[in-house]
Amino acid sequence: MAPGPEILFLTSSLSSFVEKDLQVLKGHYPVREIITGAKPAGSLVQRLSLGLSIFFGVFRTDIAFSWFAHNHSYLAVMASRLLGKRSVAVVGGYEVANEPDIGYGAILDPELAGRVRYIIENADCILAVSEFSRKEILAVAEPRRLETVYNGIDTDVFSPRGRKEEVVLTVCVISAANVRVKGLDTFIEAARYLPEVRFVLLGRVIDDAFETLNQDVPSNLEIITSPSQDEILQWYRRAKVYCQLSYRESFGVALAEAMSCECIPVVTDRGALPEVVGDLGFVVPYGDTQATVDAISKALTSDGESVARERVCEAFSMERRAEKLHQIIASLQS
Repeated sequence: MAPGPEILFLTSSLSSFVEKDLQVLKGHYPVREIITGAKPAGSLVQRLSLGLSIFFGVFRTDIAFSWFAHNHSYLAVMASRLLGKRSVAVVGGYEVANEPDIGYGAILDPELAGRVRYIIENADCILAVSEFSRKEILAVAEPRRLETVYNGIDTDVFSPRGRKEEVVLTVCVISAANVRVKGLDTFIEAARYLPEVRFVLLGRVIDDAFETLNQDVPSNLEIITSPSQDEILQWYRRAKVYCQLSYRESFGVALAEAMSCECIPVVTDRGALPEVVGDLGFVVPYGDTQATVDAISKALTSDGESVARERVCEAFSMERRAEKLHQIIASLQS
């Protein structure tokens, strides 16, 4: 391991893309980890314990690197300012979202919004995962430094293998909120319009939405709950078309993973989705079932699979993200 600053890595949840950043940093720097869990600590003693852990973690390290502008980032940035240390915070998207029509975004909560603004204004560097996210961050507050660093995809793992099948795939957490947020209602209706085509929805279930959805899905749509990472990869490799029909996305990691496996994308015109697909694939208005059906039909007969992978390899590779992270960390030490 090359000598370098010691880093305190903080996150509320160790999602696959967060874990990739952690591994990148561990490969080059001494790293201490604090993983708080998705839910806030309950008792006063637990909250004090977490606060002290973060304070002493910042004290013992050189740079606090936080994923998501949540409470742990708020404490880490505050401690960094107090102790004269450097801090970096990655904004995932929810933190700066303001979508009252679907009740989505931390900015809708005045207390959370205040903490998000503090993080953005006081961290030494804020990382946006897309240009769309960058604009949302700037609409909330003015950072000291703002860098766009796209999420990274491991293109060695997410690679094509075998022949494509006439399968239309989407991947997301299955919940009542995601019926609208991820456009699951449009996906189900599109399957109803194309009965000869196989549709597959993969996702972890977190509430009773599955029972509701499963009562009214057409026979050509299969819902696979709690898939393993390997199962998801195999479906990426089998599917000809990947749909991301979301109301909003700050990036779209599953979309980029699918494209890396040579799926042809069909996405909505919302958030960063058009930014991720670029000039390839098909972009449709959110919630427009007929436009989605037409786009899926065209995608099933198109031949842009290799171009989709090329875009991910060029713009969203893990190597590209790692290089940017190292440059930012080096600049904070200079």
